[in-house]
Amino acid sequence: MSGRQHRETEIARRIRAKGLAAGRTSAQIADEIHEACTTQFSTTRIKAHRLSHGIALADVIEQVRALFQRDSKATPGIGETLLSAYESGLKRPGPEYLHYLCTVYRVEPNALGFEGPCICGHGHRMPGVLGADGRERATMPSSDRELSIQPMFTEPDAEEDENILRRTLLNLLNNDTNLSEQLDGPVLGACEGIRRRMDETLVSSTVSAAMLDQWEETTVSFGRQYSTVAPLRLLCDVLLELSAVRTAMSRRQPIDLQERLCRMAAQLSGLCGMIMINLGDHRLARSFFRTGRTAADETGDRALRAWIMARESLVPLYFGDAREALNLAKKSRDLAGSTPCPAQAMAPVVEARALAMLSGGESKKEVVDQAKRALARARNAFSHMKTEDQEDLAFGYTERQLYFYQGDVLTKLGQTLEAEVVLDQALGKYEDHILDQTLIRLDQAQCRLLDGDVAEAVAIGTKALTLLGDEYLTDFIARPAMALEQAIMAKDPNVPGLEGYRAILRRPKVQVKGGGA
Repeated sequence: MSGRQHRETEIARRIRAKGLAAGRTSAQIADEIHEACTTQFSTTRIKAHRLSHGIALADVIEQVRALFQRDSKATPGIGETLLSAYESGLKRPGPEYLHYLCTVYRVEPNALGFEGPCICGHGHRMPGVLGADGRERATMPSSDRELSIQPMFTEPDAEEDENILRRTLLNLLNNDTNLSEQLDGPVLGACEGIRRRMDETLVSSTVSAAMLDQWEETTVSFGRQYSTVAPLRLLCDVLLELSAVRTAMSRRQPIDLQERLCRMAAQLSGLCGMIMINLGDHRLARSFFRTGRTAADETGDRALRAWIMARESLVPLYFGDAREALNLAKKSRDLAGSTPCPAQAMAPVVEARALAMLSGGESKKEVVDQAKRALARARNAFSHMKTEDQEDLAFGYTERQLYFYQGDVLTKLGQTLEAEVVLDQALGKYEDHILDQTLIRLDQAQCRLLDGDVAEAVAIGTKALTLLGDEYLTDFIARPAMALEQAIMAKDPNVPGLEGYRAILRRPKVQVKGGGA
């Protein structure tokens, strides 16, 4: 230990001894150590808490490891070097390590010098003073010994909704809970609460340009994660970001900043609607798209407004009202106008899919021609889109999406030869989006079924569901999978492999336990 560190430790030891004698808590002693040593030794708050406990780096590491073991987690990689980096201010602990350090010291992140509430969503009890018998005895009322989470400018209801999502997120990270139990009433209530408060803020509302840059980068990042992260896991992250944006909007901003905030609100709300479709809650999906439209209207950006409406048209398309989907898609196309944008390609594809559904599987020449003309408009619009929009799966429209949905339309129209070629091309372009991969394979199975190869249809459908993780087997996937099952049974209820397909389809899946707004 250097002379400087020795002096720091000696001062901290004297403050700790006097504090214990006076009946102060470790948290109070840590504050005194920080105040006395920070000027001379640059002592950080997190280090002051270790010194207030009179323990070494190794002791803290062992306590963290014990907590990981208690929670049935693998041994963490945290060591003295990393903890020392936290204490010197060179690094900030991630959410999980921060949670366990708060548990060790029994304080909240801000007491350790880190902003924001803990990911666990509840307070950490402050330690009392050890009596002569070695047991903890209280030196202040219990109400003063519990720290509550109080994010800046956050109303109590908003705080509770955020805490519900943080607890859900922590459970998902722990991987020790049944995902089918996570999307329950409280979680849906938190989703709706955040969405409703965003609505209220939009009709009523300084944040730095740097902060907006960071939020915009995060929003784009969420769009990229849409293809790789399980829906419920991503929903928690997106909603927490949406809540932060709403908090910033609750105060009147300069016009240019307010417009950027509204754009992010529209994109995040739209992304929540997309995720809700994947989770099977069409009512809450509609509510989020409605919120997104309100935010988009504030920007005056026709392309953004058209994108929201095109995405919203997927709700009735997937949940049984093809005629409404067709109407929304046409409105989106009209909003987009002649300016090249994602909605120009997306809306005609929805039109084509809706027309195919309305045909009832009958390949009437006029319906086929009308749907194919819509697909031709989509391909033409795609060729004029910006490169960055052609590579954005969530906020843009990609080539692989175009192939996938074109194949889906041809399948529904009974054009199996063309459909199989396009679906094979689409599947070759998907490497990470398991939901769309599954839907493509189910379409391929439908093609084989229409061609009379029932056994091959069962095999393709079984492979599609086998590759799908339990967390992705939502009602969104179950609907077309069950439609395939019914079509197979109508052809040959005794076909080999059908029972295996049905068993995989009916394994536990994520379900929505309650309605949206």
